Amino acid sequence: MSIGTEALTGLLVEYGRSAGRWAGRVLVVNGHGGNLDALRAAIPLLRSEGRDVAWFPCGVAGGDAHAGRTETSLMLHVEPDGVRADRAAAGETTPIRELLPRLRAEGVRGVSPTGVLGDPAGATRTEGEALLAELTGRLVAAVGTWAVDDDGRLR
Repeated sequence: MSIGTEALTGLLVEYGRSAGRWAGRVLVVNGHGGNLDALRAAIPLLRSEGRDVAWFPCGVAGGDAHAGRTETSLMLHVEPDGVRADRAAAGETTPIRELLPRLRAEGVRGVSPTGVLGDPAGATRTEGEALLAELTGRLVAAVGTWAVDDDGRLR
């Protein structure tokens, strides 16, 4: 299911306004590339209204986009029972930067009928643990400096 970018933008704005009534600072931690347009619209609007709001991307440099080795490794670490290894199969392996125009135009199903953007082969719980530790470390460091760019992204 998807609510679309416009609806998500509205939700983020209203959540940010509501939380801003009682929280001095609000951080949206994002793990889905399809949310970027909404984040880049909502967070700068909230900041222009005087709210101390930012967003942080949970991306892994060189990682695949969806249900490939990166996400499968993370899932093997955080919820191994949710991984169906017997159904793991490579999907579209073109780098995400090259796929973005097609993903925006056609959606994931148009690019990869299985929904896999990457290859889960070689995914391990150990790799997932290391990836989560790296993501957590980056997040903690970014919160510590609270350097926000024009898109509202925490650096």
